[in-house]
Amino acid sequence: MTIDQISWDHYRTFLAVLETGSLSAAARDLGLTQPTAGRHVEALERAFGAPLFLRTPQGLLPTEKALAMKGHVRSMSAMSAALERIASGDMEDVRGTVRISASEVIAVEVLPPILAGLQEEHPGLEIELSASDAVEDLLQQEADIAIRMVAPSQSALVSRRIGKITLGFHAHRSYLARHGTPGSLGELADHRLIGFDRQLAYIREILKRRPDLKGIGFDFRADSNLVQLAAIRSGIGIGMCQHAFAARDPDLIEVLPGSLDIALETFVVFHETLKTVPRFRATFDALVTGLSEWVRLPSATRPQRDTLESEREDAPTTDSAD
Repeated sequence: MTIDQISWDHYRTFLAVLETGSLSAAARDLGLTQPTAGRHVEALERAFGAPLFLRTPQGLLPTEKALAMKGHVRSMSAMSAALERIASGDMEDVRGTVRISASEVIAVEVLPPILAGLQEEHPGLEIELSASDAVEDLLQQEADIAIRMVAPSQSALVSRRIGKITLGFHAHRSYLARHGTPGSLGELADHRLIGFDRQLAYIREILKRRPDLKGIGFDFRADSNLVQLAAIRSGIGIGMCQHAFAARDPDLIEVLPGSLDIALETFVVFHETLKTVPRFRATFDALVTGLSEWVRLPSATRPQRDTLESEREDAPTTDSAD
């Protein structure tokens, strides 16, 4: 079998073996038998004239040839999925599948009510929501619509600026009742701080604007914004989160209002070829409307310091987190 005779099924099996590290796991994921998965890999190895995996006690490890193929096969997979979504839909009605890419915290905290209203209005619409802080490539059709915190630079993409999502230092009122409220950035060092473990892209962007934050040490670290938000809400310490979260939660109090002074420009983006397809247009418009309302949410009113101090006096003297 030559390369031009290899079917997509063979490449799909190859990608599954790459991701799972074994023929048996790949076969289970794809609904194949293990011998069939093995034959697919063997056919690829003959066509490419080299082994693609090394058998080790830890499983199947990809060779250099396999690693060189990886990006191309993933592009094929994204294109195949995009074609399936196109085939699933109606070109005249809001019906079919739309894949949306958004950060974890936006996907979990902001989008569900927006998408619930959208699907109530259009029952034939199916939503795939990819919740990840990695930027999926719209040009490669890894997603149909994306919510991004940076303006797209590719001319083939259509975007709508939503506005700025503002961030501030916040803590749960129970934490502030136990530990008091810092009066300056310098006093943050006396508190339990919640922050990032690795400098992801949006963190690097924040540090460009505020290099003075580079020296802050964190007592609770997580790569996920969603985990950090949960830590703030549970009273672990002080962390950064959107003002809009505090606007709808009276127990989240902004600490040192205005001192962070960071805002993330927000855009809804899709490929220009999709703008006339009803289901993509309807989804795009619903996201623009819903996110615009989210961005306009007022900042929460910060309780007076004496209120927090009185709560501190009533709180147990032992720190429950220790």
